[in-house]
Amino acid sequence: MDRQREEKLYEEKVIEINRVSRTVKGGKRISFRALVIVGNRAGKVGVGIGKGKEVALAIKKAVSCAKKNFREIKIDENGSIGHEVLSQFGPAKVLLRRAPEGTSIIAGGVVRAICELSGVKNLVAKSFGSNNKINTAKATIHGLVRAGEK
Repeated sequence: MDRQREEKLYEEKVIEINRVSRTVKGGKRISFRALVIVGNRAGKVGVGIGKGKEVALAIKKAVSCAKKNFREIKIDENGSIGHEVLSQFGPAKVLLRRAPEGTSIIAGGVVRAICELSGVKNLVAKSFGSNNKINTAKATIHGLVRAGEK
C-alpha cells in the first residue's frame, strides 16, 4: 500500500540508457546503465544512475539512487528561481536565468527534464562545454540549489 502511494508522489523520467560491455576471458559481458530523474514538481528533485544486467533492473536501481539524493529547490511566487546562476560540474556548464511569468521553460534535454520535475515553471537555460548528460544533470541540480540561496 505504501509503495503505491509513494509512486504517485514522485514522477520519474528516464533520460538515457546505455549499453556497456567489458571484455573478459570468455568474451564480452554486456550490462546497461540508466540515468533517471525523479521529482515531485513541488521543489524536490534527484538524479540517479544505476547499472544492471537488464534494462529494467538498471532503471530500478537508478530510481532508488535518485530518491536517496533528493535536493530541495526554492521556487519563488512566479514559478522561477531566485537569481541567475552559472553552475559547473566537470567540463559541463549550465547557465540558469530567471524568467517572467508566462515564459515557460526554455531549455533543452536534461536541463528541461530536471526543471519540469522540480516544479520550476519559468526559466531560461543554456548549457555549455560538454554534451555528457550525467555531468549536465549534476551541474543543473547544483545550479538550482545555489539559485535558491541568498
